[in-house]
Amino acid sequence: MTLDPHTCYRALKARDARFDGRFFVAVSSTRIYCRPVCTVKPPRRENCRYYPSAAAAESGGYRPCLRCRPELAPGNASIDATSRLAQAAASMMEDRTLEEEGLDSVAARLGITDRHLRRAFGAEFGVSPVEYAQTQRLLLAKRLLTDTTLPVTEVAFASGFGSVRRFNALFKQRYRLQPGQLRRHAPASAAADVLKFELSFRPPYDWPAVSAFLGARAIAGVEVLEDGCYRRTVRVAVDGRNHLGWIEISLSPKKPALRVAVSTSLAKALPPVLSRVKSLMDLSCNPAEIAAALGPLAKAHPGLRVPGAFDGFEVAVRAILGQQVTVAAARTVAGRFAAAFGNPIETPFVSLTTAFPEAKRIADLPYGRIARLGMPGARARTVLAVARAVASGDLDLRPNADIEATLDKLRALPGIGEWTAQYIAMRALAWPDAFPHGDYGVKKALGESDARKVLAAGEAWRPWRAYAVMHLWQSLIKE
Repeated sequence: MTLDPHTCYRALKARDARFDGRFFVAVSSTRIYCRPVCTVKPPRRENCRYYPSAAAAESGGYRPCLRCRPELAPGNASIDATSRLAQAAASMMEDRTLEEEGLDSVAARLGITDRHLRRAFGAEFGVSPVEYAQTQRLLLAKRLLTDTTLPVTEVAFASGFGSVRRFNALFKQRYRLQPGQLRRHAPASAAADVLKFELSFRPPYDWPAVSAFLGARAIAGVEVLEDGCYRRTVRVAVDGRNHLGWIEISLSPKKPALRVAVSTSLAKALPPVLSRVKSLMDLSCNPAEIAAALGPLAKAHPGLRVPGAFDGFEVAVRAILGQQVTVAAARTVAGRFAAAFGNPIETPFVSLTTAFPEAKRIADLPYGRIARLGMPGARARTVLAVARAVASGDLDLRPNADIEATLDKLRALPGIGEWTAQYIAMRALAWPDAFPHGDYGVKKALGESDARKVLAAGEAWRPWRAYAVMHLWQSLIKE
């Protein structure tokens, strides 16, 4: 967005939640920067400076407000090509891709040069990718110091710092505080075996519909919807090591945020865990922008999101098992698949017992072992082909992968048709314009049997056709 001082100051005075995360206000008299929804008395207009990101504000010499906590601001989705590139790179940095693979790899996954990425990133956020990543690490550390009882040493490494000394020095330099000073505000009764966070979103958020969608497709042993909470087991690889644990997600009763509980076994993998939760729950969505594009279609369920994926391979397998069968039937076979090949895991929940298998585990299986779970042999071969492509690195099923290249690779695999490719793009790749136009539910909701006419009708909803699909599916559910 254009940071017009008049518009920004009006949003600041009104504490307009629609602008939360879209800009940050820095106050020259205090050298502190805030979210536009901060509850402190609005500063004088002449003392305000506006920045497109927290990193840009910190680069300008400002430190984060301890009241509104800029690290809790929601993300910023955009359909502008340059902006999307920068946002995609930012998301990958949250997932620690930059520090593990380097800027060249991030740029390659986006199908651009690292020079182009630096230029796009600077235009969007006002800082370099390295400066942005550094700020994200500091903000996560600040959150962990404030909201958990993790020792400072563990906070440093969980936030992505290579040494405690570097962490302490940078924290003091940026925030003019020692890390331990934030511990005065840490929750005294924080559970020793769970880490708790709040991830903000732009309201409205149709939690009942999103959670019900995930619950209807939950894989037995791996995920469950109960007591108004979505829970699941997770596996996250960091520095070549797998970290197993569980997460629990629920709607905050008072704030526009989701409450996320994370097992402490995932403490060293927090950046990618939280990044994947944001993708799974589509927290960077701007519902006002989408509602304007979809028009009447979106009126019945404002704030409906497109549920993403915690693990792209898992969603791909789920999509293949769902070919030409009901949601319930696919769920049954997916449960058998997880039980047969997944990893047993201990959790405090009776219904969570298994971590979904990795692609490399499946890639080494004979297709007959997969087929005996209750699916046609051809479908088992498709699962095996996808597993081998993912395990070899030829197929990237993470958000922000090169969409067209990935779709072409999917279509080239045996048994992957347009519906499966588009469904995977919709959820695993988080592509907002994915459109499985041959889907039975989509055709039924539109009262149209000709897939070509459905495809033509979808042109009116570009570039948010994935959201249109969610609304069409939702229209078939009896309230």
